[in-house]
Amino acid sequence: MERKTYYISLAEGSISQVSTATPWDYQIQANDEEITQLREIFDQNYSSDWQGFWRAHIPFVQYHYDRENDAYDNGLQHAFKMIYELGDDETKAHIKNQGLMDDLME
Repeated sequence: MERKTYYISLAEGSISQVSTATPWDYQIQANDEEITQLREIFDQNYSSDWQGFWRAHIPFVQYHYDRENDAYDNGLQHAFKMIYELGDDETKAHIKNQGLMDDLME
């Protein structure tokens, strides 16, 4: 499959082929199937974020015992791993320098 250039905003969960559409964090080269997988990760993380929001209103559940936040964190790790694998040299260097792959490379 043909790879195309995409621009990723992790905070917004957006994927665009237009670099000026939204402020973007990472540039990747991906095919349609890989973009679909990344979109599914973003969608799942959006859902986990909302579940965590509602859970936050229950004060007796501590953060480190919270499955919703664990699901969100796992989703971010999967997104970073995929972005790293598909990213250009600058994207890979940024993710590596920030230590975002340390847990995933063990």
